Amino acid sequence: MSVNSAESPRTPPPKITSSEWALILVLVAIHFTHMVDFVIIMPLGQRLMSELSISPVEFASIVSVYAVAAGVASLIGSLFMDRFDRRSVLLAMYGGFAVSTLLCGLAPTYEWLMVARTLAGIFGGLAAVAIMAVIGDVFAPEKRGRATGAITSAFAVASIVGLPIGLVLANEYGRGAPFVVLAGLSAVVWVIAAFRLPQVRGHLEHARRSATSEFVAVIAEPNHQWAFGFSFFMVLGTFTVASFIAPYLTATNGWSEADLARLYFAAGVCTLIGMNIVGRMADRFERLKLFRFLAGMTIVATLVVTNLPPGPLWVAAAVMSLFMVFAAGRMVPAQAMLLGTAQPRNRGAFMSLNTSVQHLATGIAPMLAGSLITITDDGKMLGFPIVGYVAVILTLCSLILAGRLRPAKAIIVPAQLELELKPSAEPVAAA
Repeated sequence: MSVNSAESPRTPPPKITSSEWALILVLVAIHFTHMVDFVIIMPLGQRLMSELSISPVEFASIVSVYAVAAGVASLIGSLFMDRFDRRSVLLAMYGGFAVSTLLCGLAPTYEWLMVARTLAGIFGGLAAVAIMAVIGDVFAPEKRGRATGAITSAFAVASIVGLPIGLVLANEYGRGAPFVVLAGLSAVVWVIAAFRLPQVRGHLEHARRSATSEFVAVIAEPNHQWAFGFSFFMVLGTFTVASFIAPYLTATNGWSEADLARLYFAAGVCTLIGMNIVGRMADRFERLKLFRFLAGMTIVATLVVTNLPPGPLWVAAAVMSLFMVFAAGRMVPAQAMLLGTAQPRNRGAFMSLNTSVQHLATGIAPMLAGSLITITDDGKMLGFPIVGYVAVILTLCSLILAGRLRPAKAIIVPAQLELELKPSAEPVAAA
């Protein structure tokens, strides 16, 4: 029996309650600020290199250190994530993220910015893990698709809203302004989260072994190993292409940053709509079949976008939108499938390790793609079609591994958490 047949009934899924939607909105707000912090650094590249007098290699280090730090933190976090209330972990990590983002805005030198980005990656990565653990523990399997779709759509919203506003702030008030404003917004979201997040302690009811023993047990579980491999190839296949789409389109068509901004805006809007549609489909249809369909369409979109000849902006926007909708959309059933492979008592550790694997893939992808690409003397980019073929092979690997996933033997009963969706009785969480 596949993981999806156990989680995706044919009958219409139950409605998400108003209290559950309130929780989802809080988690979306947290994830949105995290995503804006992640993506805003890239369009600021030229400004940072000029104002800080750093080389392209040093700027690349600023970008990559975030993912590396998040990956290492997620790996270490797997040792303790399941030993505390999910709410406490999420608030602590998100608070650290807000402070780190403020430090990014105030950093006067390259060295200080590297330190601040490292801290932001550590706290932001662990906060993202805690969000997915909350989704897995609080929401019934037949509701996780819609909840996951809403959370993952924060990336599209960050591209549509966060990037343009951040660039305007940087242009008007300097490179640190986007981070300072984002830190202030994160502080407001933290206060709201402190009042609205429920305590999630069901995973603490199980008898626990030592942290090392549990860490080894999570890694040694064959089902988890298939899941880690599945995540690795899925993310690697996406980011080998995504990391060089903008440079390829710029080199091929001679477009400006303003043209690329319009292109990403259009693709972001389509992705936002598509993610929520896929989220509903993930609760209504068998998730393995849905993932395979979306992954198949991702392969088609990958081959088209990596072989796209010079042409009008609207054509590129349509092709890129299809790629982002399918590539991001398959993450919705994939995350719901992954959440079902771990038992509640180990879900935090599993998601920490899984996030670490995904960050590793995110870090390897640009290097893999870059090794296959060359730039000619006249500025043309060669080798991107080869990157597309490699991405197709990686995606096919994820398709094969998806069929190996199985549901965990014990899944927490959602009714046990019904009362916890109400505001906590603690003073900080009183409504």
